[in-house]
Amino acid sequence: MTKLNVSNPKVWVVIGFGFAGILILAEVNRRRLKARNSIKQDLGAFIERIELLPFPQPPPPAARLSLSGLSFAIKDNIDVKEYVTGFGSPAWKRTHEVATKTAMVVTALLKNGSTCVGKTIMDEFGLGITGENEHYGTPTNPKLPSHIPGGSSSGSAVAVAAELVDFALGTDTTGCIRVPVAFCGVFGFRPSHGAVSTIGVLPVSQSLDSIGWLSRDPSVLHRVGHVLLQIPSIEPKRTRCFVIADDLFQLCNVPKQKTVYVVTKTPKHLNLGQYIASSVPSLKGFIEQSTIQQNGMSTLRALSSVMFLLQRYEFNTNYEEWMKAVKPRLGSQVTNHIAAPVTLAPENIKVLYKVRTEMRVAMQNLLKNDGILVLPTIADPPLKLKSRKGLSAEVHDRAFALLGIASMSGCCQAAIPFGEHDNYPISLSFIASHGTDKFLLDTVLDMYSSIQDEVIIQSSASPLPDTNDSIDASELLKEKGNAAFKGKQWNKAVSYYTEAIKLNDNATYYSNRAAAYLELGCFQQAEEDCTKAISLDKKNVKAYMRRGTARESLLFYKEALQDIRHALVLEPQNKFASVSDKRLRKLIS
Repeated sequence: MTKLNVSNPKVWVVIGFGFAGILILAEVNRRRLKARNSIKQDLGAFIERIELLPFPQPPPPAARLSLSGLSFAIKDNIDVKEYVTGFGSPAWKRTHEVATKTAMVVTALLKNGSTCVGKTIMDEFGLGITGENEHYGTPTNPKLPSHIPGGSSSGSAVAVAAELVDFALGTDTTGCIRVPVAFCGVFGFRPSHGAVSTIGVLPVSQSLDSIGWLSRDPSVLHRVGHVLLQIPSIEPKRTRCFVIADDLFQLCNVPKQKTVYVVTKTPKHLNLGQYIASSVPSLKGFIEQSTIQQNGMSTLRALSSVMFLLQRYEFNTNYEEWMKAVKPRLGSQVTNHIAAPVTLAPENIKVLYKVRTEMRVAMQNLLKNDGILVLPTIADPPLKLKSRKGLSAEVHDRAFALLGIASMSGCCQAAIPFGEHDNYPISLSFIASHGTDKFLLDTVLDMYSSIQDEVIIQSSASPLPDTNDSIDASELLKEKGNAAFKGKQWNKAVSYYTEAIKLNDNATYYSNRAAAYLELGCFQQAEEDCTKAISLDKKNVKAYMRRGTARESLLFYKEALQDIRHALVLEPQNKFASVSDKRLRKLIS
């Protein structure tokens, strides 16, 4: 190697460029590391951090604004003045100017005291339910980091679940709020179609889009709803009639013990697919006559196919010109969606809207003003990240059989976390008629505390046999009582056993209620229940033992000893009875 001539100016120029290159490379690496750490910090939920401060609080003695102290995030299809609305697409963001106005929904939240802290990642153009965005990455599901968060309001759900904000705004077209809240274990509310202003929000499909919100707390869900829906604070309370969609629960592997049985003791039952088939006549032309769908799902599959045709038709109407002009590089989900053209004739397009109208009328006739349809939010657990198989046809069909109901009827729907099964979040949904949003929000707020208690009881209960919905109601109540007893909730156990006795005069139910009464120190009631149990079943050992305990506590030792000896005759090896026998004989002597 030749020696460098340090006196040559060209050498110093080369050295200078080399040193500058090292500095630039170091700075690039530093920025990449900072960006990576930032993404880890917010789980990739935000595409852009912003700060929109709330409007000033009114001076005392006026009450504080209803959302004071709360923070929120918004999906990246919602306008904020002086920011570009990205729509989950770099190409869209690059070819559009900053918004000149802030969306009405955001302004309403700021006026009521909350602070906006950022815009969240979404599936590209809102066309997807996985939460994956090939351009910006996939937010990390806080509940299941190795699984998808669900979409298209993925960032909003992650921000709420990770406690980065108190609530978030999203949009729901074909399940875009309901899926991520189910996968991330939080609350979501899709309001009645048209109930919340869409001014300043980029549409996907105007006939299906709803602006909704997500939270961890039912009271926050309720408060945000009152602001956005402009609901009067005073409205008469109504009775609630729960309707269980039995056919839809057959799509879900979660035991009914952890879902349906938690909600209510006396629901109505319905095969929703059959009801829709008879109530939505324009749907008949879309039902596949050549195939027999399992569980009678052909009608609901047809409903979801109409939903997708309508979505594709309106999306293409909105954005076809831009797509042709810009020719953006699209993610595979969007490419597949746009590649399937809508080939229906104009008169058949009208049929899509007719199905939607008939569907709303059918749900109104079913639920009226006091009905609540209960169904799983989603049928399957979230896929693993970067799953090679992707969303299979079966998973797709099960998901949209459930999601199409509110989308096509325009009804309001609340998705509610119901604990876990096999380490996956459980989410149940309540659907109410179009326009009864306050009734539904009130129901969620009023019931959630008791739902939580029931979820805890059922999580520790023994699995119930799968009897295809024919399980005896009294046996179900007995099992609930047993679970409450095991959880040391004696009063609740008494309540369940009492309900079971009303349905069936059964010795075991009386004996079990007596055990709960013993724990509560209600010895006379325990004695009476055991006497009734013995009259129904002369060989009920537990009833003799428990009556003996009750009589001993009431200081009737001789009568107690008689009961214990009856138990020993029936079960000579009973160690507890032998010990009680010796103790009582000693007390009597």
